[in-house]
Amino acid sequence: MSKRPELHVQLGPLSLPNPILVASGTFGYGLEFADLVNLSELGGIVVKSLTLAPRVGNLPPRVAETPAGMLNSIGLQNEGVESFIVEVLPRLREYGVPIIASVAGETLEEFCAVAERLGRAQGIAALELNLSCPNQARGGLAFGIDPQGTAAVVREVRRRCELPLIAKLSPNVTDIVPIAQAAYAAGADILSLINSVLGLAVDVQTRRFKLASRSGGLTGAAIKPIALYHVWRVHQAIPTVPLIGIGGIMNWEDAVEFLLVGASAVQIGTANFVQPTACIEVLRGLEQYLVEQGIESVHALVGSVQDIG
Repeated sequence: MSKRPELHVQLGPLSLPNPILVASGTFGYGLEFADLVNLSELGGIVVKSLTLAPRVGNLPPRVAETPAGMLNSIGLQNEGVESFIVEVLPRLREYGVPIIASVAGETLEEFCAVAERLGRAQGIAALELNLSCPNQARGGLAFGIDPQGTAAVVREVRRRCELPLIAKLSPNVTDIVPIAQAAYAAGADILSLINSVLGLAVDVQTRRFKLASRSGGLTGAAIKPIALYHVWRVHQAIPTVPLIGIGGIMNWEDAVEFLLVGASAVQIGTANFVQPTACIEVLRGLEQYLVEQGIESVHALVGSVQDIG
C-alpha cells in the first residue's frame, strides 16, 4: 500500500480524525496530560463526568489494584459544569482535538441542565451521557439499568440539546441489548459500552474492605472479554448504530479486537494510569497494522470478525 491508511471515522453526526479516544475519568480534563501526550493527535478526549454543582467525590481509599485491573469508587469528583466551561474549556479548545463532555446527574433534571449548559458552550463536539456510573448513591446507574430509565434521560436531553449524543451503557444488567435499543430509539446517535463492572476487594491482613465505599467499578484488562461480548451483541442486534468500545484496552491489538466485533471507535481508560502515552501507542500500532495488512481504511475492520473454519 503506497499511501497511509485512512483513519478518519464518522460516527453518525460525529466526525473524528481517528478512532482512538481517551475515556472519561481516566485522563482528567485532558490538560493534565498535555506535557506527556500531543493532545492534537487524539481522535477525541472524553473529559471527566460533569455535574451541575462541584462534587468532592467519595471518601478515600477509593482506588485499589486488583489482578489484571483496578477497582475505583471516585464518586464523580469534578469542579462543576460552569467552572469547566469558564476555566477549562477555553484552554482545551486550543489543542484542536474533538472534546466530548461526559454528563452525569442524580436526577433527570440535572442531566438536562448540565446538557443545556454544555450545548451552548463553544467547542464541544458531543455529549456522552453517563447512564452507568456504579459509584454514586443516586442517579447514573439507576437510570441505565432498564430501558425505560435510559430512554427517559436520552429523550429529554435530546429535546433540549442539539449536540451529538452518546449513551454510555452499563454491563451490570441482565441483558444490555434492550437498553441499547431503547437508547437508540430515544435519540442517542452513538452508544459507548461498557462502563465498569461491579466488584469489591478485601484486605485479608486487616479484614477490611479495600475501598471506603466497599464496592466499586472494576476496570482494566480483566473486563476486556466482557466488554467485547457486549459490543458484539449490540452490533449484531442493531448494526446501524455506531458503537464506541471501552473496557480493558491496553494495546493496539485490544483496540483491533473491538473494531472487529463492531466498534467504530474505542476509548482508552485504565491503560492511561499504567502508561500515560498508551493512547498514542495504540494509535501508532493500529496504523502500522493497517499498513501491514494492506487495509486502506480503518472502517474496513468494523464488524469484520469471522467464525473459525
